Amino acid sequence: MKWIAAAAFGMEGLTGKDLKRLGAENVQVMNVGGATFEGPMEMAMKANLWLRTCDRISLVVGEFEARSFEELFESVKAIDWADYMNHDSAFPVRAHCVKSTLMSPSDCQKIVKKAIVENLKAEYGGDWLPETGSVVQVDVNIRDDKVTVSLDASGEPLSKRGYRTWNGEAPLRETLAAALILTSGWHPWQPLYDPCCGTGTLLIEAAFIALNRAPGLRRAFAMEDWPIADQKALDAVRREAQARYDECAVRKITIAGSDIDPEAIELATRHIRQAGLAGRIELVVKDMREVTLKGEPGCIVANPPYGERIGDRRVAHAVAKQLGELSKRCPGWNVYAFSADMGFEREYGKRATRRRRFYNGKIECEYHMFENTNANPQRNNAKKPQGSRGGK
Repeated sequence: MKWIAAAAFGMEGLTGKDLKRLGAENVQVMNVGGATFEGPMEMAMKANLWLRTCDRISLVVGEFEARSFEELFESVKAIDWADYMNHDSAFPVRAHCVKSTLMSPSDCQKIVKKAIVENLKAEYGGDWLPETGSVVQVDVNIRDDKVTVSLDASGEPLSKRGYRTWNGEAPLRETLAAALILTSGWHPWQPLYDPCCGTGTLLIEAAFIALNRAPGLRRAFAMEDWPIADQKALDAVRREAQARYDECAVRKITIAGSDIDPEAIELATRHIRQAGLAGRIELVVKDMREVTLKGEPGCIVANPPYGERIGDRRVAHAVAKQLGELSKRCPGWNVYAFSADMGFEREYGKRATRRRRFYNGKIECEYHMFENTNANPQRNNAKKPQGSRGGK
């Protein structure tokens, strides 16, 4: 079975690495959009559970060329739709057309819908389909007259981990937060601190990584309702993920954060509790100018305000300057700051040793990494906890 792991720009490589770590076959990282892989339903279930930077898993059910609506209709009708849909399944259709003879998404949606209806009516009998059951989302992508028909195996986007039910100002998407943690030089045995933690997303994603917690462990996926799904096999995959978390849940972690806004800290506390991490992450209301970190050096990871999302560029510049001053008060600590502010490094007072480009929604951002190249703590050459990032 061929699957698509959709990922935002800049996260394709991270998604591909995690797929290989999970044991997926024939992993192919795309230039834009994510990665493809092969494997049975159980592998797709693992991908849904474990991929930290992926937006969605989809099953490819048809690939063919079509330059006319008749070709599109007949090819879609030939797919064994009863494998994926019950008699009462609802099946909305989304279409996307690029540089093709068929360039009307709405017309393509209608043709594909009609073809599926005719197929299911022949399979189940009757003159109509109620569409009152579980939803099976059908996606049709037509590019250069090549058609890919796929089914959404995730349901809700994979960024919906289930712990964030309250949002503060300019929230960071969970998948992006995980990408920032994974791209940094932080190791789970090191301290991690976020001095402008907002509602706590970076801290929670870091704790999930450190404790080998599958980000999708507490949610359901659309593929579990498909007729071809072996529920016992999928349940076994979930139990394995739970066992990995149970084994690592006792690990000591040093993850903490602060924010000048009491309401943000209140929301972060709620999210940490919702994530099942109460008591594992330390939070405090504090102005960044008053933060001083002691003990073993670690990593400061932050998503400071950068004007475009908050609307005040002067505040963003001030925070960037405060981060630079914080780094001076904390010798030995590496700093990782995510910002769309083109003047960030100037205000910080130093050029980054590494940079990585990501998008926060539609906003192009730089991940500035200020690392102490001569001070890379190894804790007596201790190894990173196995499977902390991908579950294998």
